[in-house]
Amino acid sequence: MTTENVVIIGSGPSGLTAALYCSRALLNPIVFCGPLKGGQLMNTTDVENFPGYPDGVQGPELINQLEFQAGKFGTRYIDENVSSIDTNVYPYLVNYNTIEGSETIKTRSIIIATGSTPLWLNAPGEQELKNNGISSCAVCDGAFFKGKTVCVIGGGDSAMEDATFLSRYCEKVYIVTRRKELRASKIMEERARADPKIVWKSGFTVVKWNSDENKKLKSVTLKSTTDESNLTWDLLCEGGFIAIGHKPETDFIKSTKIKLDSEGYIDTEINTTLTSISGVFACGDVTSSNKRYKQAVTASGQGCQAALDCEKYLESINQL
Repeated sequence: MTTENVVIIGSGPSGLTAALYCSRALLNPIVFCGPLKGGQLMNTTDVENFPGYPDGVQGPELINQLEFQAGKFGTRYIDENVSSIDTNVYPYLVNYNTIEGSETIKTRSIIIATGSTPLWLNAPGEQELKNNGISSCAVCDGAFFKGKTVCVIGGGDSAMEDATFLSRYCEKVYIVTRRKELRASKIMEERARADPKIVWKSGFTVVKWNSDENKKLKSVTLKSTTDESNLTWDLLCEGGFIAIGHKPETDFIKSTKIKLDSEGYIDTEINTTLTSISGVFACGDVTSSNKRYKQAVTASGQGCQAALDCEKYLESINQL
């Protein structure tokens, strides 16, 4: 079995940027793309905040360009999911499944760039209205709702932060929470309550999302969680931002000794992409250091860092 220099797990902006740098360093990387190549950007329409695109770019187009650019320098792609990695042996083993059965690749280093997945309500109408009024990223999409009315679903710090950010653009921002008490820190709650554009709807749950004749969001149907009347009513809004958290894609490494934080994100050494396992690096939204930002450009920047850290590691073990 051939031993690879580096295997990159994940094909979003962080993984593909890492692949670009690794391939230009003649490391001949392999990228595991998974079934949804490109991650969350493949479900994103207009991206207006990635540098170099003054007129914006479609998410899938941005991913295709990154993939082509890395491939031009020798990156190889495997459109499968990694099922597990074994870091108890060296070279490390990367295991994945195909239609024919299970396969294994030996590698001297690994870059994990699997990202995180937004948690959704999965209420009726939600899937159809994603990118047509419903979003999980206020920073990404807030500017599209200038002068409009939107709602934010959630009671934690992320929801408070999203609501205060959206109030810069929007005429009115509703915060909808299931409980009267919030999970948010007091300082974040106080900041949101002091914002004159924010209106509170506490003690309600989302029943369904409603579209207009153009298949754009027009309202959300709410039901009280504090009484048993089962009465519902429609809250008019043109934007719905779901801010109930993210799930890092780290299930496949939980049998390893790679250190995770309390939420399941990969811990990296400060100012680096080094994990608790020598020769294993992490970048992008799967890391504890990027969960605050969750932007394509910050993930891409960490992908560059991971590739440089990986190259230095391979030099240190005399493999370059």
